[in-house]
Order: sequence, then structure tokens, then C-alpha cells
Amino acid sequence: MQSSGARRNGIRRKRELRTIQVMIRMYCRRHHADSGVRLCHECAALFDYAMRRLELCVFGDAKPTCANCTVHCYSAEKREQIREIMKWAGPRMLFRYPLLAVFHLLDGRRPAPRLPAKQARHSGRDPHSSRSGNH
Repeated sequence: MQSSGARRNGIRRKRELRTIQVMIRMYCRRHHADSGVRLCHECAALFDYAMRRLELCVFGDAKPTCANCTVHCYSAEKREQIREIMKWAGPRMLFRYPLLAVFHLLDGRRPAPRLPAKQARHSGRDPHSSRSGNH
């Protein structure tokens, strides 16, 4: 049986997926899509990419918002695309999707968790170590 904290985290992760979906849809309707019903090919591909990144996140249900994350799993190109979308859609969400916007702002205030030990071992070093190496 899951604890209430685990259930809340699962809900938060689903909400994060919904938030990015809404942001991409709002942006696409305004900038790309002809009919406004479906995403254009570029935005649909970006949403699929974001969904895969969220599913594969090393932090699991403890995932922080991307802005607070210590592991940047998006490619530079995709990160710039999502940054542009969030910059445009974020302020507009307050009027169209106020609850999602407020929850996203609150989630952004949560501290980022430490990188799971299993991932730290694979990198060959402890990312949280205070040693600076042989520099």
C-alpha cells in the first residue's frame, strides 16, 4: 500500500505532464496550428519528447520542476524550445488555467532532491561531494 506522500507525488507528476501539455497546446494554437484542434508536427514531437523525459526521470515521483533540477535531461535544442513555450504560456496560464499555474508555481518552490545513489555511482563520482578534485 502506498503512503499518502507517494500518492501525492504521483498526482504531482501527472499534474506536471498536464501542465506541459497545456502550455504546448496554448503556444501551438497561437503560433502554429491552423485548426487549433491538434498540435502541429513540431509541437506534437516536443510534447512526446517531454513526456518521455518525464517518464524516464531519475528522480521518479520526487522529480523537481525542470528549472530546479540538477540533471538537465533535455537536449539543448529541446530545452530552448520548451523555455520559449513556457515564457510565452506561463503568464497566460494564470487566466486560462489558474489552478495548474498556481500548483506549478508552488511545485517550483520545492527543493530539488539529491541525485539517487545508483545514478551517482554510474557517473564515476559523487555529484554532492565537497572535494574539488586535482584542480
